[in-house]
Amino acid sequence: AGVGKPGQTSAKIYSSALASPLRASPNDDVSSSAEITETRRAWLQNSASSLLLGSGMAFATPQSALAREVTDASSGLLPDLPPEAVRSYLQYRFPLQLAADFYMFDLQTMVANTDEYGGVNDLVASKGARGGSGGASRIEREYVNPMRIIGLSMPPEYADDIRDSQFAFEKAMAKLTKATNGIRRDLPVEIDSTAVPKAKEAWDEGRLALNSFFVTLNTATGLDNELKVIPPPGPNQLKEYGRNIRRYNEFMKKTKLCQNRGGPTLSAAWGQLMVSGYLQDSCGVEPPEA
Repeated sequence: AGVGKPGQTSAKIYSSALASPLRASPNDDVSSSAEITETRRAWLQNSASSLLLGSGMAFATPQSALAREVTDASSGLLPDLPPEAVRSYLQYRFPLQLAADFYMFDLQTMVANTDEYGGVNDLVASKGARGGSGGASRIEREYVNPMRIIGLSMPPEYADDIRDSQFAFEKAMAKLTKATNGIRRDLPVEIDSTAVPKAKEAWDEGRLALNSFFVTLNTATGLDNELKVIPPPGPNQLKEYGRNIRRYNEFMKKTKLCQNRGGPTLSAAWGQLMVSGYLQDSCGVEPPEA
């Protein structure tokens, strides 16, 4: 098998229904007019058939219209890695990229706005069933734990670099927590003028740590640029990142809707009961691949 890469090849779907119908000139003779009428009738019939038979394709996005090239255990250098490393990588590759999307699209905006600092603190707060301590925070669940699990399964030449990236990321998140601690929208406290610069600095240190982790994984798996690194802030950051923010937002909305319905099982039942709008199971949404 060849080296698999995620990412899709853009394609444009051209339909014969977009062609302009022939028009008869006032100077045409009767036979020519009849031929044009027949041609026009045939064109309309063919166009209608194309739209009816290919309606799924006509309204599909280019990504769904093309076969998705999926990374599996035979891709790249994965066959050369320990079986546990392969399993861990295939299990976490998409959740990690989604976590990077959140870090890029959402958290970067949050650290620039002190009104969002309460939400930033919630990301690192451990919450149990009753709101107390004991449960893993979102940062631990979506970033640190996958780093730790994958690092423990990798050969030593990669495990050391992964561990270094993990520790650097945890250190950056600790700095972010310190910079934003105690600042909430509903608390009338005086905000230190250095809070935002320090929060942005901590975010950037976390970005570099996450990027180093992704680079190590791309090297270990032989899947160049499969995990997209986060570019530095700037006017071209979104373009350089190459991930679709609109598809990310749609995915997150539908995932949230799924959770509000009680998860994948209950969501499917709710979807069948919805008779207005779209009968769509939000948990079956296509992942926002680049």
